[in-house]
Amino acid sequence: MPTLRSDEVKRGYHRAPNRALLRALGITQAELELPFIGVANAWNDIVPGHIHLRALAGKVREGIAAAGGVPFEFGVIGICDGVAMGHEGMRYSLPSRENIADSVELMAQAHRFDGLVLVGTCDKIVPGMLMAAARTNIPSVMVTGGPMLPGYSEGRDLSLIDVFEGVGQVAGGSLDEESLADLERCAMPGCGSCQGLYTANTMACMTEAMGMSLPGCAASPAVDADKLRIARLSGERVLSLVHEDVCPRDIITLESLENAIRVDMALGGSTNTVLHLMAIADEAGVPLDLETFNRIGSRIPHICHMQPAGPHSMAALHRSGGIPAVLKVLERELSDTPTVSGESIRSIARTAKAFTPSIIQAMESPISQAGGLRILRGSLAPDGAVIKSAAVSRDMWTHRGPARVFDGENDAMDAILARHIREGDVVVIRYEGPRGGPGMPEMLSPTSALMGLGYTRVALVTDGRFSGGTRGPCIGHVTPEAAAGGPIGLVHDGDTIAIDLHERTLDVILPMGELKRRRSFWTPRTKPLSGVLARYAAAVTQADRGAVLGRE
Repeated sequence: MPTLRSDEVKRGYHRAPNRALLRALGITQAELELPFIGVANAWNDIVPGHIHLRALAGKVREGIAAAGGVPFEFGVIGICDGVAMGHEGMRYSLPSRENIADSVELMAQAHRFDGLVLVGTCDKIVPGMLMAAARTNIPSVMVTGGPMLPGYSEGRDLSLIDVFEGVGQVAGGSLDEESLADLERCAMPGCGSCQGLYTANTMACMTEAMGMSLPGCAASPAVDADKLRIARLSGERVLSLVHEDVCPRDIITLESLENAIRVDMALGGSTNTVLHLMAIADEAGVPLDLETFNRIGSRIPHICHMQPAGPHSMAALHRSGGIPAVLKVLERELSDTPTVSGESIRSIARTAKAFTPSIIQAMESPISQAGGLRILRGSLAPDGAVIKSAAVSRDMWTHRGPARVFDGENDAMDAILARHIREGDVVVIRYEGPRGGPGMPEMLSPTSALMGLGYTRVALVTDGRFSGGTRGPCIGHVTPEAAAGGPIGLVHDGDTIAIDLHERTLDVILPMGELKRRRSFWTPRTKPLSGVLARYAAAVTQADRGAVLGRE
């Protein structure tokens, strides 16, 4: 076994004061000889995805103790994007990812933990914890808390997106408020991350696919006893990683991140994974770039029709064998990378069970030959933009329309609900990027309102982000953002926007001379900021770099 980091705080006569404090915790003499394992627990009682994490952390602690380690549990914040959605609170969600990464690093480094088990769910918590694991590079296992069971009403499964889209249906007159209230009461039956392949569950899938959680962890429901067993085994397994000196940067490599992207394309995951995988790669020192997503997406088809683009929930994916079953279908495309389980990713794929019936289709008979995500470039997005192509109807893969420009989400939402948007329009929402938002808020409310009102030929383009629950021709992460001088800040009402998903292009149809002329008298819109948002806006990089905090 390698030298323990925790010896720095507990070995030798000069560490008597440190040991005295540890003894105050009830640590025994025998435990002072064992590895110290930090358990980062994102439990709170405001996030449905987190309210059950105390039980999971308890099983993790049992596993650590049984395998010969000493668990030390500490808290990590977590924001519920659904509760924060549609108001100023959403600006704090992405910055919380950096806070989470920092807090785990601070605790791990200050106390010299020998290993970490990271217990979390939901959109920014999982990537923040993975960033911390890559940054500290001490043996680590991630335990994702699992998806919520579907809601149910009148013979159909429900998810949170049904409620969001119900708001638009009420505004459009196709649903009454009493029916929306019924939907609200039925959609979310208990603990776990929102039911479809939204950002939280996509990131859980990415975690398993890159090898940082045990097989089956991502799709195992929050209420399933199997989740408790996975938590217990994860606690045991981290001690093996400590003894073998296997660290996150041994697991998180370019090859393993490419495996994660392959699974992302196959499932048709959230656009936010682009942002988070770039950030994790940055922390791991891995040279990942946006074109990797297009390269892999051109080869890996979309084989699983998950919510919100399709009908299937995470519970259905679990019944079909979860991520190991997806890996089985993709086996010949995968790099054979190590995982925290001790098995290689191809070994997991080979031994995975094939379930019948299954929602996972064969590579030869996919939902679509195109992978689930596409990176677009062009005169409107010189450094890139992202769209969940799996959630776009084929007749909107090419579209030209007049821009309807809004300097912020709220104005756009007002116009949508007032039916001031016409079929064929391209709604442009700007000054919502990492710096200009600040915080790059998700925009599930306007996209769901468009769906609920029945629009079929309206595209939406923004330098902000979309929820993993978004469906339709919605293009986010436009880079450079308006606040950084990007061309999206120069667009006027009526300008023609051209979208071509086949060619992966996004353009504003204007002569370069006109863009240059407009830039000569353009000044960025600014907002009065203080506190966390002021510090974040001053340091954050652009979306094509993962919206991480700059180190210059």
